[in-house]
Amino acid sequence: MAVVRDLRVLLRFEGFRRLLTVRLLSQGADGVYQVALATYVVFSPEKQTSAAAIASAMAVLLLPYSLIGPFAGVLLDRWRRRQVFLYGNLLRALLAAATAVLMVSHVPDWLFYVSALCVTAVNRFVLAGLSAALPRVVDDERLVLANSLSPTAGTLAATAGGGLAFVVRLLVADTDATVVLLGAALYLCAALASLRMAPELLGPDLASTRSRLATALAGTARDLRAALRHLAAPQRRKAVRALLAMTLMRFCYGALTVLLLMLCRYALSSTPDDGLRLLGLALGVSGAGFFVAAVVTPWAAGRLGPGRWIAVCAAAAAVLEPALGLPFTTAPMMAAAFVLGLTTQGAKIATDTIVQFSVDDGFRGRIFSVYDVLFNVAFVGAAAMAALVLPPDGRSVTLVVTVAVIYSAVAAAMAHFERRKVSHH
Repeated sequence: MAVVRDLRVLLRFEGFRRLLTVRLLSQGADGVYQVALATYVVFSPEKQTSAAAIASAMAVLLLPYSLIGPFAGVLLDRWRRRQVFLYGNLLRALLAAATAVLMVSHVPDWLFYVSALCVTAVNRFVLAGLSAALPRVVDDERLVLANSLSPTAGTLAATAGGGLAFVVRLLVADTDATVVLLGAALYLCAALASLRMAPELLGPDLASTRSRLATALAGTARDLRAALRHLAAPQRRKAVRALLAMTLMRFCYGALTVLLLMLCRYALSSTPDDGLRLLGLALGVSGAGFFVAAVVTPWAAGRLGPGRWIAVCAAAAAVLEPALGLPFTTAPMMAAAFVLGLTTQGAKIATDTIVQFSVDDGFRGRIFSVYDVLFNVAFVGAAAMAALVLPPDGRSVTLVVTVAVIYSAVAAAMAHFERRKVSHH
């Protein structure tokens, strides 16, 4: 297979191998932790979950990224990225263990959410750092390939971690706290794996890391303005368009995620455990879509260009998601999950590549943090919309059609910009 050959090429780079190990362990732990949170909030037998409750949980866990994200970017451009992976994963291991204790202590829900928020807040530093560090471990010629395989491998690791969490929860342990402790152990392994890289390997350059922490925080607004000016330059308009397109596609992804959770919990299953099994199957099928995206995107983006590939992904989702989703039955919904995984990850790989090629290394940390903020605000906004639209069992023609319209608009806009670019040349 071409993807195996491509991976062998990248694995010749020692730095890439070690960075990939950290990514796989870290995102695998994310998958375990996130599934444990989902089962605790959505599938606990004693909880009567609603779309509004899911939206509230997402808002508590994700909206604070709007505040954390800019600081993450500023600090990532000043801190050794290797140290971020080491101390970030150590901190997450400790905080995840604290979450497990809170789950079995019957404390108020807000304490649980604060603990979970702290774990996922550190995640912003780690994920943004992984994206910003990638150009430091591969050459320019293979950056598109690395952007295809590395984040997708991380997503597959998160999916595998989620699958492991489902197995442990359904077959081994009867409490979500045990699953959270498994995630804590994987975070610890990710921290230890980062020690195999030299502190200076992943950058940024020493000149941008000398300022003290207080100075870095005090200059956040100025640095962000500089990063936004950098992004707003005429030669980077393609990156801005890709970011906006991906943000809208992320909105669609969030809305469909809430719909899927509600369908699995109520419409398509008779018990919480049955719903949990169905959700696990859907996540596995979506993970297969991520894998296919990793295989197809290097070829497709190479032939069409990353911008046109984003348009193709959005157009495919616009046609296939309503066709498969509107029956609200199990088999078509699984097919829709595959399509959603393929199109979302395919567009994300192309967007990552456009952004990385368009911005300078000294700005990557900040711009990828802004990228993350856009992602999370879009996801929470989608969850809020879903809470307003979804009926108790999750069957909503209005939501599916609305999402299809947004996908269509993204496809049309990206195709228009790509045609205009060709006519100007």
